[in-house]
Amino acid sequence: MKVIFAGTPEFAAVALEALHQAGFEIALVLTQPDRPAGRGMQLHASAVKQFALAHGIEVLQPLSLRMDSADPQRAEQARAAHQRLQETDYDVMVVAAYGLILPRSTLDIRPCINIHGSLLPRWRGAAPIHRAIEAGDSETGVTIMQMEEGLDTGPMLLAERVAIGPHESTASLHDKLAALGGRLIVTALHRMEAGTLEAQPQPQEGVTYAAKIGKEEAGLDFSADAAVLERKVRAFNPFPGAHARVGGVTVKIWDAEALAGDSAQPHGQVLAADARHGIVVACGEGSLRLTELQKPGGKRLPAAELLKGFALAGLRFE
Repeated sequence: MKVIFAGTPEFAAVALEALHQAGFEIALVLTQPDRPAGRGMQLHASAVKQFALAHGIEVLQPLSLRMDSADPQRAEQARAAHQRLQETDYDVMVVAAYGLILPRSTLDIRPCINIHGSLLPRWRGAAPIHRAIEAGDSETGVTIMQMEEGLDTGPMLLAERVAIGPHESTASLHDKLAALGGRLIVTALHRMEAGTLEAQPQPQEGVTYAAKIGKEEAGLDFSADAAVLERKVRAFNPFPGAHARVGGVTVKIWDAEALAGDSAQPHGQVLAADARHGIVVACGEGSLRLTELQKPGGKRLPAAELLKGFALAGLRFE
């Protein structure tokens, strides 16, 4: 089978590599335009583009695929991309975390199937991995589905479950689901070739939406329950990174542990800050032990290392 692949971040690049290694011909890759990143804000190619260029695969980077865009530049790029898709000899488009909406004009050219990082219909949308951890889900998975115009509403082709461990972060779960997605999409295309891939409609019940993560969500409010805050820390690792302000400094919190037992101290109060107990902060219910932190401009450090140069005893997190 000949494949057009549309994706942008590392999650998608893992799937692209799996398809390439499985021997599928990648006729064309679509990925988002290069973005400024790093301290110098220089343009950086996406993980998918880097893989494609390293393997001699043609890359298109339109700003949009909507030919009816009000922006003339976007509309022109969309028309050019649409023409290129029509001219390309391919059997199926595989989409994974592309980041652009595929309009009906694109979906109608050839079959389009998507690799989605949740067990649909739970966590449709942009941030299924983050939201599953934040919500305290005990499991998630990957769904391969047919694409339609609705947001992750298409029929399901394959799905496999993955347990969410008690210390799972978005970083670690992302890697597990990316590897699973690569394996499942290869299986799906082999079954499509054999004519044995069957579609099932998504259940009508259990639909939830995984809204895009905003940086403003990452500030920790210690009036919340410790268990809720601990999940947020894991959900926002590595992006955007949970943070809180103490002693006039905003610190990022990369790992934490919820502790049972309420304190008479107000929420946000540092209950312990030493090598034996670590950094323990009072919460609305229970307390939170902060185990890995980062000061502005510094490195991520275990709590004991951070305390060597940052006295927190008696302070209160805002």
